[in-house]
Amino acid sequence: MSNINTNQIDFTKTDGLVPVVVQDNQTLEVLMLGYMNAEAFEKTQQEGKVTFFSRSKNRLWTKGEESGNFLFVQSIAIDCDNDTILIKAKPVGPTCHTGARSCFKTEYNQNFIFELENIINDRYENPVEGSYINKMRKKGLNKIAQKVGEEGVETVIAALAETREDLIGEASDLVFHLMFLLKEKGLSLKDIAENLEKRHK
Repeated sequence: MSNINTNQIDFTKTDGLVPVVVQDNQTLEVLMLGYMNAEAFEKTQQEGKVTFFSRSKNRLWTKGEESGNFLFVQSIAIDCDNDTILIKAKPVGPTCHTGARSCFKTEYNQNFIFELENIINDRYENPVEGSYINKMRKKGLNKIAQKVGEEGVETVIAALAETREDLIGEASDLVFHLMFLLKEKGLSLKDIAENLEKRHK
């Protein structure tokens, strides 16, 4: 999870508490802000669930202990001054007590492509009879790859001779089927992003 020792974090600046920013590990959306003392940090590392020090309850509080909407830790980092923690977590259910994904009212459309990857993954793990993905999987890899080719051609045609809305529609079909093909081949958007980053360097 992390190699950060409690002693590396400066809990002295604000009376034993440091701010903790929690991000969705998949979408990078900021989910919430809380505070930890040394004990809360150690419990978070030991149990793999984000635990804060609740200033209102004056005790340790594991996010989700009542609702079941836990934040499972994927990685932990500290800032350059060693007094702020960044946790990337896998949320179970909504994070905010209002039932929202995030405690911040951020737009979600820029993150939906990552949620779509989650949906595709779920269709593989929990097949739904009659779903498009289930039907295509039964037809095999060749058919899935063929669809990417077809959607690529249709995207080019839309770019050259059709409307903006047509291009958006065809590009969306292309992206979806490409993500579908990547999943079929055991790859993810992360694999593509890492490769693009290497090329950029």
